[in-house]
Amino acid sequence: MELSIKDKTGKKLSPKEIVDKIPKRIVSVILEFKIYLLHLIGYLPFHHVRRFFYRLAGVKIGRGTTIHMETRFYNPKNVVIGEDTVIGEKTVLDGRDKLIIGNHVAIASEVMIYNSEHNINDEYFLPIVAPVTIEDYCFIGPCSIILPGVKIGKGTVVGAGAVVTKDVPPYAIVGGVPAKIIGERKNKNLHYKLGRAAWFR
Repeated sequence: MELSIKDKTGKKLSPKEIVDKIPKRIVSVILEFKIYLLHLIGYLPFHHVRRFFYRLAGVKIGRGTTIHMETRFYNPKNVVIGEDTVIGEKTVLDGRDKLIIGNHVAIASEVMIYNSEHNINDEYFLPIVAPVTIEDYCFIGPCSIILPGVKIGKGTVVGAGAVVTKDVPPYAIVGGVPAKIIGERKNKNLHYKLGRAAWFR
């Protein structure tokens, strides 16, 4: 009896293709376990301990940056966070492509930043992957969503619950679903610091 193994598209795999897939599957399972451990670390009520393990896992974190409890990572090695930035509770930081967050960025609670999504028009529902960049001095409001390929310009304010689907120019204020420009930040000479980390958040 011949063993028939198919990929997720239904294509029958040759023995060589099966052998080639084994190392990739092992790497994938190891990454899933690593992400699960980071999820558990996210519940530790000690900011400095969490940050130590996030850096150990490959997240690049600038000096003075705070990552609050229950933050989720999808691939830590592609996440780069600048200095004096605050990441709120229960935020999702997707590192399946490059995610760059600048300096002095305030990201509120339960924000979801994705750089991978399914192509709803693809026959096999395959993913679309693209980097996300959030420049310095941005404020990302609670429960907002940033989708793949978006660049958010310096000093931008994203309103609570907004869904950002395309690039946002510097100092714009955006809100809604999908997010649209609703105003402009008047002061463009920004020099503030977000301040000391809350140790037990």
